[in-house]
Amino acid sequence: MPNVKLQNYLHFHFIVFVWGFTAILGELISIDALPLVWYRMLMASGFIYIYVYIRKVSLNISTKLLVTLCIAGAIIALHWITFFAAIKASNVSITLAVLSTGAFFTSILEPIFYKRKLIWYEVVFGLMVICGLYIIFNVEGDYYLGIIYAICSAFLSSVFSLINGKIAQQYTPSMISFYELLSGVGFVTIYLIGVSFLGNENDGFSVAFFQLSTSDWVYLIILASFCTAYAFIGSVQVMKYLSPYTVMLTINLEPVYGIVLAYLIFGDSEKMNPGFYYGALIILGTVVLNGIFKNIKKRKRQRS
Repeated sequence: MPNVKLQNYLHFHFIVFVWGFTAILGELISIDALPLVWYRMLMASGFIYIYVYIRKVSLNISTKLLVTLCIAGAIIALHWITFFAAIKASNVSITLAVLSTGAFFTSILEPIFYKRKLIWYEVVFGLMVICGLYIIFNVEGDYYLGIIYAICSAFLSSVFSLINGKIAQQYTPSMISFYELLSGVGFVTIYLIGVSFLGNENDGFSVAFFQLSTSDWVYLIILASFCTAYAFIGSVQVMKYLSPYTVMLTINLEPVYGIVLAYLIFGDSEKMNPGFYYGALIILGTVVLNGIFKNIKKRKRQRS
């Protein structure tokens, strides 16, 4: 059993590394954030459908659940659009550092979703995150648009995780993911069709929309299959063997992996002022401390 746990722990680290690589692909793919997300969700939903078909997972759901999944799908689509827009407007390092504020948004929104009291240390950690963001804004003001996009992306990610947290306990993860990705494609498609009808073909469906370079197709296939479909299914599998606390701490390494990869691949374009790293460390340190406090509180509750 210890060997199985170790194998899954190492596997999960690899999955988190893959998630960190998602931002790299976002930088490498030349198309804008909106078509990038449309292709990613369409292709990933196809890959997950193949998995669902092979594993004979039932796709029968109630109308109420379908509506919830459609809302979640629209939110995850907006999260990815703002995420890739942040990378295009700034760079990988800034996007991933600011995206870590999702833990702060979750601590604020969780009491509303789950109807519990706000915890004092979450307020303190929230103020620390704001300090970290303030430092990053001060030293990297030229990338303010990318920072704003990344904050929006972090907020949407938090909302999505809270919605999924409620439904994932009752239903099959692959089924949930399939409907969310498919509905996300539908949401983006409706927007693109609407824009096209308004006469602005540059922002909607056009011949150019479907004319991608060979490198873009290769990167999109990797993004949709490896970084989305595989990573999602793999993460669900390993979570059966790892504690929520271990999962949380490991996920916090995503921006670290991503920032290191970005520096190795893109070089000086990812080199930031020292102040940026101070701000990023404050945000990441706060996320880790929040997890440690929650774990201590959980253990005390189990003993009593």
